[in-house]
Amino acid sequence: MFSFFAPPSRRHVMTLHRIWDRPEARFLIVFVGFLGMSFTIVALNPVNDAIVLPYTAWIARVSGAALRVLGEPAAVTGCIVSSPRFAVTIYNGCNGLITSLILVAGVLAFPARWTAKLVGVVGGLVVIQILNLIRILTLFFIGIHFPNYFNNAHVYIWQSLIIIAGVALWVVWANWSAAGGEAPQ
Repeated sequence: MFSFFAPPSRRHVMTLHRIWDRPEARFLIVFVGFLGMSFTIVALNPVNDAIVLPYTAWIARVSGAALRVLGEPAAVTGCIVSSPRFAVTIYNGCNGLITSLILVAGVLAFPARWTAKLVGVVGGLVVIQILNLIRILTLFFIGIHFPNYFNNAHVYIWQSLIIIAGVALWVVWANWSAAGGEAPQ
């Protein structure tokens, strides 16, 4: 019988060792570890204030510049992008950071060479931010032209699409890494 208060028997230790020897279990453990660690770090107030908020404000500035290129007289104040017709606040969940952390955790946990991991992280982050910029721009124009659909487009469609895109990017990268002859470390 197993008890939380009794030291694990030799049989239990061997079982844990066998679990770690399974590549899929090792991937899952490392993935969840990276994900938990990165989400915890990002949630810390000093990290949020020093990194996440300035990053989100940068996303807002890029979005405002793109809107101006598209002919919308957008102004940016902090994390708020506004025009005479609509305004949106870009929050932490809207800056692509969560999807980026999921992708990075998956890439780092996958058994591949560090050069392949670098390609996966950098390429994936660039694609996620391009998709997130498209997300912000389309949501802004939905807010202008179809305000009744803004909330559904934001919550149900785009949030899902960004997460699915991050997972799909990881799948494509993992297949590329494995098929490209990248030997596990």
